[in-house]
Amino acid sequence: MPRERDNGLLLASVALILAVMVLCGIGLVILNSAGAGKSELHSIIFQQLKFMCVAVVALFAAAFINLQKLKEFAFPIAVIALIALALVLIPGVGKEVNGSRRWIDLGIAAVQPSDFAKIALVVAMSAFLHENQRHVEDFFTGIFKPFVIIGLFCSLIIFEPDFGTTALCGMVGVCMMFLAGCNKKILFGILSAAIAAGSILVYFNPVRRERVLAFLDIENTKLEGSYQLYQAILGFGVGGVDGAGIGRGRQQLSFLPEAHTDFIFAIVGEELGMVFTVIVVLMFAVVFFATVWSLRRAQNKFEFFMASGAVFMIVFQAIFNLCVVTGLMPTKGISLPFISYGGSNLVAMSVFVGIILNCMRSWSRPAKIRVVEYE
Repeated sequence: MPRERDNGLLLASVALILAVMVLCGIGLVILNSAGAGKSELHSIIFQQLKFMCVAVVALFAAAFINLQKLKEFAFPIAVIALIALALVLIPGVGKEVNGSRRWIDLGIAAVQPSDFAKIALVVAMSAFLHENQRHVEDFFTGIFKPFVIIGLFCSLIIFEPDFGTTALCGMVGVCMMFLAGCNKKILFGILSAAIAAGSILVYFNPVRRERVLAFLDIENTKLEGSYQLYQAILGFGVGGVDGAGIGRGRQQLSFLPEAHTDFIFAIVGEELGMVFTVIVVLMFAVVFFATVWSLRRAQNKFEFFMASGAVFMIVFQAIFNLCVVTGLMPTKGISLPFISYGGSNLVAMSVFVGIILNCMRSWSRPAKIRVVEYE
């Protein structure tokens, strides 16, 4: 008897889509206020709407692409992503903004290769871990080679410099290795060494070191190093439970830099209040638990790793941003998925949602049973 389609996976897919729609809706509404202090307000809204249209197309493309064919092209995809990351470091090719060289200006839009490198990393790691599942406990195959893949991506991203995305990609890669069953003792030993190396890099980078020191003494550095964080905290305080109301916040009026990008969550807290900040957190929780619940239906390791890596990228990035804006982590430039202004990140996050939906769609199909006749 053929197995009926799994209604639980259908509900998980619907919950995932609704959660992303709510986040995008909140983002578009609050972006109207976050950009109020900017002369190009209408341009920002119009651009974000265009980004959303492209993101929807990317989501549907990822939701219906043949994942097994995608696995076959994992290596070329990784190579293209690494080349793009290298190109962005070349003066005259990479566009420099606020001391960081993270964008390539294509004329019609500025593309951030590190956002699409996240997709390539997940695809490459999924394909490798799937093909070498029987040897993941070996040091060379299960530890050294995966760390080479992660290291190639992270080493190029950190030179932009972009410590936030580097940490994000490293964490997701290690989590995927953990799920694959790699040697835990060696894994955590290397991870500890990587954290130590990252701390050393921060210490010898004056800008990052000042950010950490300012984070540790917000009150005395509120006019300098921790200005953004201090203004964000003021916004949450003004908003309270109910919020000041749409368009009635003051932080976006040049008080809070990057109010429409990295610190947009502070505008949500100021204008919509604690209720909507909790809703935002709950929507990311829905994305996470709907995906994790569906993983037990995975029919092959590649799809399992793809869905896992995709949800890790979305949720970990959200956690990083929320922790930065609420003062739980030192300030670093990282967008809030589906809410912050920006095309590259929105499209990349939408591709991850499409990949998760693609996996759910595959897992909900009736299982194919091979019948073998014995004489």
